[in-house]
Amino acid sequence: MWKKITFLLAISTAAQSDQHQQLLNSSGDIVGQIDRAIQLVGAAAEYSHHSVGISDGSLSETAHISTDMLNAYNDALYDYANTYLPYGDITDVLEQKAEEHLSVMNDSIDVFTDVVVSMSTAIQVNEKVAEATTPNDKAEVQEFVQANQEMLVITEQQTEEFNQATDDIETNANAAAVYLAVAASDAATFLQDSIEDNNTHADDVTLFYDANSQWVQMGYNTTRQLTVVMLAGNNDFGLDLYASEADILAIGAESEFYQTSPVAKGYDCFFNMECE
Repeated sequence: MWKKITFLLAISTAAQSDQHQQLLNSSGDIVGQIDRAIQLVGAAAEYSHHSVGISDGSLSETAHISTDMLNAYNDALYDYANTYLPYGDITDVLEQKAEEHLSVMNDSIDVFTDVVVSMSTAIQVNEKVAEATTPNDKAEVQEFVQANQEMLVITEQQTEEFNQATDDIETNANAAAVYLAVAASDAATFLQDSIEDNNTHADDVTLFYDANSQWVQMGYNTTRQLTVVMLAGNNDFGLDLYASEADILAIGAESEFYQTSPVAKGYDCFFNMECE
């Protein structure tokens, strides 16, 4: 059966852990124990001079700072000092956007693959008609069509699924490629600087790829300002991503997806393993 290609990103898109919250929580645990201990010490200083108010001798343990608390605090402190990004990382956000589009694209490729397989009877008919050169040959093709017409018919639903999947694949492939290209270019530094200048966080910006305008827009939650990265022609970041129709189809013709398809392999080879 047709090999369905799984597209994997060779990138790290693990979201930055909430180091701010970790330091807040771990320091809060330490402070809570210090606060409790101060209260106990204050109470002890008072009741030790009087004859009432003593404890059963175990309250001090409830104010102890455990090894787990200590390690959690020190680890969070180290992470905050050395790896915390107060403005976030736009490269991570761009790569996450790319992965979202790749996921949709892969789902659409599955739909496309299934519907193409179901419509591949048209390939069989085309091959038989193309090979029929004599009246006898053509009569045999007619007999085949008459006997199998119901199976050979392509439905409107199939064409709708085919058309929609094709559109979805192109749209999401383009968007994924754009976000990855911007993430890997100097444009990512430009966008990161803009985020810091606007005192916001990378997770709070909105990114939008406009195929018609050939740019990526970034908007902020703090201002109405927009930052734009151009994707074609002469620009500051060397991004010239658009290719000609001929170049795109040439790449497609060389792809494994095409080379293993029923069109490239032929109907009998693909379905019946009758390959020359």
